Amino acid sequence: MQAAKSVLLIEDNLVYAQSICDMFNNQGPYPFLLVHAASINAAQTQLAVCPADVVLLDLGLANSHGLEAVRKVRTVTPRVAIVLLVESENESSAIKAMQEGAQDYLVKDQIKPRELMRALRNAIERKFIEESLFQAKERAEVTLDCIGDAVICTDLAGNISFLNPAAETMTGWSLQESVGLPLAEAFRIMDPDTRAITPNPMAMAVEQDRIGSLPANCVLIRRDQHECFIEDSVAPIHDRDGVVTGSVLIFRDASVPRALAAQIVHLAEHDSLTGLSNRTLLNDRLSQAIAYAARHNGQLAVLFMDLDGFKHVNDSLGHPTGDKLLQSVAKQIEGCVRTPDTVSRQGGDEFLVLLQDLQKPDDAAIAAIRVLKAVAKPHLVDSHDLSVTASIGVSVYPEDGVTAAILIKNADTAMYQAKESGRNTYRFFKPEMNVRAVKRRSLGEDLRHALEQDEFSLHYQPKINLQSGAICGVEALIRWKHRRRAFIPPFQFIPIAEDFGLILPIGAWVLSEACSQSKAWVNAGLPPITMAVNVSTIQFQNDGFLDCLFAILSETSMDPMSLELEFTESILMRNAGLAASVLQTLKDCGVRVAIDDFGTGFSSLNYLRKFPLDALKIDRSFVSEITRGAEDAALVTAMINIARSLKLQVIAEGVETPEQLAFLKAEGCDEAQGYLFGRPVPANQFARLLEHQMTMVDFQ
Repeated sequence: MQAAKSVLLIEDNLVYAQSICDMFNNQGPYPFLLVHAASINAAQTQLAVCPADVVLLDLGLANSHGLEAVRKVRTVTPRVAIVLLVESENESSAIKAMQEGAQDYLVKDQIKPRELMRALRNAIERKFIEESLFQAKERAEVTLDCIGDAVICTDLAGNISFLNPAAETMTGWSLQESVGLPLAEAFRIMDPDTRAITPNPMAMAVEQDRIGSLPANCVLIRRDQHECFIEDSVAPIHDRDGVVTGSVLIFRDASVPRALAAQIVHLAEHDSLTGLSNRTLLNDRLSQAIAYAARHNGQLAVLFMDLDGFKHVNDSLGHPTGDKLLQSVAKQIEGCVRTPDTVSRQGGDEFLVLLQDLQKPDDAAIAAIRVLKAVAKPHLVDSHDLSVTASIGVSVYPEDGVTAAILIKNADTAMYQAKESGRNTYRFFKPEMNVRAVKRRSLGEDLRHALEQDEFSLHYQPKINLQSGAICGVEALIRWKHRRRAFIPPFQFIPIAEDFGLILPIGAWVLSEACSQSKAWVNAGLPPITMAVNVSTIQFQNDGFLDCLFAILSETSMDPMSLELEFTESILMRNAGLAASVLQTLKDCGVRVAIDDFGTGFSSLNYLRKFPLDALKIDRSFVSEITRGAEDAALVTAMINIARSLKLQVIAEGVETPEQLAFLKAEGCDEAQGYLFGRPVPANQFARLLEHQMTMVDFQ
């Protein structure tokens, strides 16, 4: 996953600035962080202190001519990408401003969020490409200037009459030694493929009395047998009467420019992180492979692969570690294919493999299994033994498509089926899978209307104090009753909500509904308990998270001390500095904070010690194992001891048997929840439990 890009909005109209900010709050998959400056002077100050990746500049700023504003921005940060905001009647000004270095412009009354995000992303990428090409060009020119041109002159007979110092260096012959020698003795050139000696270019220039050059692919064999590519021009030398008296050869070492050109071509066709073929090169090779297979009645396969668990590693250990893991995975995949095959990184943690010259579709299955085993091997990255698996979708030419786009699309569809089948597996494409993909998109569209149509509800699962046996808290869990279907479980619709950019409004609804219900129970005279609500990564990272939370607390009049927010380890460890600041703000206003699914992430006890936390929730996967073996029980005991050392409450999730309960009580666990005490139920049923405040299990 890529780091968020910073955007500086320069806009003196606060109302319009707010509308732009609202677009960023719903920006979808594009990771941008927005900073606002109300004047060009304020923007210059901001850019001097903290440069931005892209500037979003209103050309209609008061007290500042449009072109002047662009120049002022470029004075502070000459290489920043600039996207202009203009009124429809001032597009001509935007075109002039683009000549000053801006990358793009948008008409203010026509801007849509997706188009804005696309324009910003394209501007950054275009600026990056410009800088890369400029740097490559500069390197090539400096290299050529440093090398200099070599010059050799001959007489009419083809014997050497002059060498300059550069020619001496390149041929290995000094002027004194070479004068009078036939050119072929000091200037030996050949074709690198056939190793055949190239005809004397001087003789051709003299005989034909015209300017010429060496073959494009020519190698100079130096006196010490060192070889290098050269490029040249050769011309006859005339006397006053126009009679040919000799020739002059000007040549230079072309090895470095050739290498640079090859590098530029390589960068344009390969992924900069892994060195694998990129999307462009893969599409080209796949199209060629399809054409070859069509002519020879052959088969090929496309393997579309997505890593399972990579996001967890990336969020927990950071992008540098995630990048190294991707590099390790790329090497493992390359080791699984043949020379004619192509491995490509499509972006993020997605890879694609082109298998050519298949004898039968089963060969693709064999290759997929080989890749799955290779990827699943532990990857040693920065002293971490990291484990990930992969889900692979397979499409075969010509059965599953006859174009590159269709084969890739169908392999992608099959990959999602592999994920739904449990991950760490592969699936061949089947036509009915397209129906599943359509249903997924349809479900995403239905989610957009679910809030308006009041299809969501909350169920509540009790938390029990293990010493008294009384209900001490509750966890709010979202449920979706689709208008045309039965209840859809969260694990099915939450990922879709994230993909469709809907997790923020859904998360805000859950918070609001849970707080309102908690206050309603108190108003009804029921005993006060703690209301626990899960917070997603996207919610936590959103700039408006705290404002949204405090607004809900104010609107519902809920006591902040009765609210407990649950965060996973990965959310907090992804940006420990931000997490510490946000958690302290929550602590200051009385909101409780718990670490959810403790033990499943990559957390640092040092950071946990510094975070203002209240509780740790032991993940259900550990609780389910405590009665099955001494090692599993010891692990849960260690977690409880860690919480004790950090002076935190311990909550066990997924308690289902009396034996698990007895163990947790004996080890000093504070609270527990699970089916042993009760399943999640609607608010009215949970209210009846509170009314009776009944002991749900014999704790004696």
